[in-house]
Parts: sequence; C-alpha cells; structure tokens
Amino acid sequence: MGGVNEAVTVILMANKFKKAVCPHAGGVGLCEYVQHLSIFDYIAVSGSLEDRLCEYVDHLHEHFVDPCIAKNARYVTPLRPGYSIDIRPQSIAEFEFPTGRAWQKFVA
Repeated sequence: MGGVNEAVTVILMANKFKKAVCPHAGGVGLCEYVQHLSIFDYIAVSGSLEDRLCEYVDHLHEHFVDPCIAKNARYVTPLRPGYSIDIRPQSIAEFEFPTGRAWQKFVA
C-alpha cells in the first residue's frame, strides 16, 4: 500500500465486510508505523481485539528514537506524539546510503 490513507481505507472496508486485516510490518520502521494503524482500528473502527492481527518483527528498533514496544503479544500505545519513525542520528550516520560509514568499505 502507498501509505496511511490507503491502509485506513482497507481497515474500514474490511470492517464493513467483517474481514480480518493484518498490516505488514516486516521492514525497517514498519512496526513503528503499523502500531498506529492497529490502535486506530481498535479505538475508532472495531472496538475489539477479536479477529485482529498485526505483524511484529523484533529487530532494528534500536535505530529509532521512540521505538515500538510489544507486551503480551500486543503493541503498547506510544506516549509521544508523531508516528514513532524518527531515526537516531547515529544510525543515519552509520547506515545512510551511500554516504554512511557502513558503506565506505564498498567504495572503490
């Protein structure tokens, strides 16, 4: 999907037709994004956790200023404003392509 607007549309349509939705969160920062979709679904759409799924991958969260947290197989509601996707400056300095330190060993 192309972003939050499309994901919200799918959540609303799925709810109308009584279908489960499982937002994909396997990439860098996607868990930080989809936790908000899951919370939106619970608060504003379904009001239930029944038949609700949301992918969670337990890696790379250390690169984010406000990483997502999962407890008891549930995302914990973030306490800070925003989408929780601000990347730590040291991670950008290390891994930004192609200028990050991690890429310098590949420069001829």
